Parts: sequence; structure tokens; C-alpha cells
Amino acid sequence: MASRDVVSYETPFTRIARYASIVFVVLYLVWTLLPFLVMFMSSFKDLLEAFKLPAVGDWSGIGIFFEFTPTLKHYRSLFVDNSFATYIANSLIAAGGSAVISVIFGSLAAYSLSRVDFRGKQDLFFWIISTRMAPVVAVMVPLYSIFRSLDLVGTLPGLILAYTTFNLPFAIWILKGFFDNVPFAIEEAQMVDGATRFQAFRSILPLVAPGIGAFVVLCILFAWNDFLFAAIIGSGGAKTLPVATRELVQPQNIQWGAIMAAGVVTTLPMMALGLVIRKYLVTGLTMGAVKE
Repeated sequence: MASRDVVSYETPFTRIARYASIVFVVLYLVWTLLPFLVMFMSSFKDLLEAFKLPAVGDWSGIGIFFEFTPTLKHYRSLFVDNSFATYIANSLIAAGGSAVISVIFGSLAAYSLSRVDFRGKQDLFFWIISTRMAPVVAVMVPLYSIFRSLDLVGTLPGLILAYTTFNLPFAIWILKGFFDNVPFAIEEAQMVDGATRFQAFRSILPLVAPGIGAFVVLCILFAWNDFLFAAIIGSGGAKTLPVATRELVQPQNIQWGAIMAAGVVTTLPMMALGLVIRKYLVTGLTMGAVKE
């Protein structure tokens, strides 16, 4: 029997929708990527070249944006004159420390809420996640007062604790969904063979590893990009990249070149991290979406 080619007919409405979606994607990419391109290019420009404009009436002067002599003086200024290497280290320690602590305690609490039934379980779970709903500004003054009485203001441990305060409820909420998606029969088989509850818990960690990895990335992003906690709790000895970048704006002088370079130093590592683990991030965030 001869096979027939299936002919698909495209209606005018479908054609218009397809073209509109293409235009939308192009405009969205321009809207999102153009600021990063301007920031990246400007970080290698001298101040006069960065503010150079085409002649009046020259509509083809967009090429002037790419005509410049590259210089690294703004990056040298960051790391030599402004000690940005220290601020990068502070950001890494604060973000990584908060992520590790939140994952350790969050996974234990989430596993308990997922596997153990007790009176008031749902109320406790709602109370935990409700602490994450509070705006940061609403709790900043009480947190600052507590941290100041404990001599934690201006220290990296204080900044890590501040980030963990908001990351931990989020960790419990997300990780509980991951553990709910793992069949309890796996742990039962482990405990029948003589394993303890903690050993059974460790046996299923590889099954939720993509979800844990996705949460670690979200924690790092939150702490890396945070300004309010870093400016108030971490002021002084625990200054991070966003706060250090803000201090480049001074009443007498705005260091535009250094600000553009600091923007590249701040955003490039997180963009690279997202691109490297994008597949695992999507897998982890969708693990607990469907109940089996």
C-alpha cells in the first residue's frame, strides 16, 4: 500500500501567531541581552570612548559602539585599588556557607516532615514556610538588634546566619516535595536488612540529588545577589560584591568604568554557573512537581 504524504495546511491565524512569537522572542532577547552587552563592552572602554556619541544626523553611527581601544585599567582598579578579591571571597564564603548549612538542616527537617506523622504536622509545616513569606525589610530591625547583641554584625558568620534564616524555610519546603516523590518502600527494604533510619535516609539521597543541587544553586544566587543583608548585617568586615559596587558611586565622582567592570565580575560567574548546570537545575526543580 502506497504511503501518502501528509499535507499540513497553515491558517492565516496560525501564520500570524508564528510570526508574532518570533518577533516576541527576538525583542525579548534584545531587551535582556543588550544591557549585558553594553556593560561588558563598556568595562573595556576608556571613559571618553564609553560616552562617545555619533554625529548629529548620523543614523549609521551604531558602529561607533564597537570602535574603541580595549583597556584593562578598570579591572586593575577593582582588584588593586579597591580590594575586590576580598569581596569576591566574602561573597563566595557567605553564599556557599549558607547553602551548605541550609541543605544539611533543611534535608533532615524535610525528611522528617515527609516520613513521620505527628499531631500538628501541617500546622508546623505552614508555620515554617510562613516565615519565608515575611518581607526582609519587616524583620531587618529585629534581626539587626539580635545580631548586634551577639557581636555578629560585620562578620561572615553573622552574614551566613542571616542568609540561612531565610534560606532554611525555603529548603524545607522544596526538599519535602522531593522526598515525598521517593517511594517509602526503598527505605523499608533498607531497614528490613538492618539499616537504621539515618542509614535509610542516606540511601535515598542520591535519588533526590538533582533537587538538592537545584536548591543549592538557588541559595547561592540569593546570597550572591543580596544587597540589604550584606549592607546592614555584613557592613564592615563582611562586605560583599553588591555593597562594594554600590560604594563606587560617590557624591563627587561616579566611577562608571569600574562600575561596569564590577557588574561583569558580579554577574559573569552566576551566568556561567547557570549555563553549566541548566539541565540539572530544570530536572531538580521539576522532581516534586508530579506525585506518583
